[in-house]
Amino acid sequence: MPSVSYQPDGVEVDVQDGESLLAAARRAGLPHAQVCGGAGQCSTCRVLIEAGLEHCSARGAREEKVAKRLGFGPAIRLACQTRVAGAVRARRLVVDERDTALANLLQPERAIASIGVQRELAVFFCDIRDFTTLSEGLTPYDVIHLLNRFFERVEELVARHGGTVNNLMGDGFMALFGFRDPRQACARAVRCGLELIAAAEDLSPYAERLSGKTLRIGVGIHYGPVVLGALGPRSHTRLAAIGDTVNMASRVESQTKAAGAKLLISAACRERIAEGLSLGRELRVELKGKAGTHALHEVLGLA
Repeated sequence: MPSVSYQPDGVEVDVQDGESLLAAARRAGLPHAQVCGGAGQCSTCRVLIEAGLEHCSARGAREEKVAKRLGFGPAIRLACQTRVAGAVRARRLVVDERDTALANLLQPERAIASIGVQRELAVFFCDIRDFTTLSEGLTPYDVIHLLNRFFERVEELVARHGGTVNNLMGDGFMALFGFRDPRQACARAVRCGLELIAAAEDLSPYAERLSGKTLRIGVGIHYGPVVLGALGPRSHTRLAAIGDTVNMASRVESQTKAAGAKLLISAACRERIAEGLSLGRELRVELKGKAGTHALHEVLGLA
């Protein structure tokens, strides 16, 4: 008879023919969340299949819709929609009332997945050079207006190249590329960077009229695994990107000023771009918080 070993409960339950994992758990008296009553709508019965995924039924249309919305990998299933034909080990991902509130898709404010997932992405950092100096003497209105003009262009270009602006940080921002087409993540990020540098140059005369100083930016890009998930209290949830790849991308961008470069990419990013770039210097640098030296490539334009 098929069975499921439920974690963190440490309870093994026999699964009857045609019975869902949720129904088997509830029959055994396990406190399994099910806000929508097992209709496949709230996602609170989500489980991680730690072993025996091959014994699980394929996702139906209802479960597939939820999985796509939240970015669930193959091993994260809705217990109310999953049947098994063998031995399975599953871990409940919603274990108390606080978890239920965070995970419940029936709450309209829960538009972003609260579950942590990992993706291979190109992480893009950009910063306005010496913005503190540039903004000295400007009125508060002019400071904010100049930044908003810049970020309006940022949003347009990042979206055009298939990226997402993930975080604004004063006079800089972070964007992510690769959600739609991971194979083109680095190429799209680099093209966006080059166009953004040109856009900043177009905006520079306006900045000069205000402050007498030019507007210049630096862009750094790295590629690698990123942990993604909704972070923060329910009233201020945002999609957060966390991990060493993010830290590395920030370090790459910080080197643009020291090297006098506009756009630097890591070796990992360079390896994923087949052709089409006009490259300048290859730098061997030490990065803060990173052991050894790292190769960075200066991008001058498109070949």
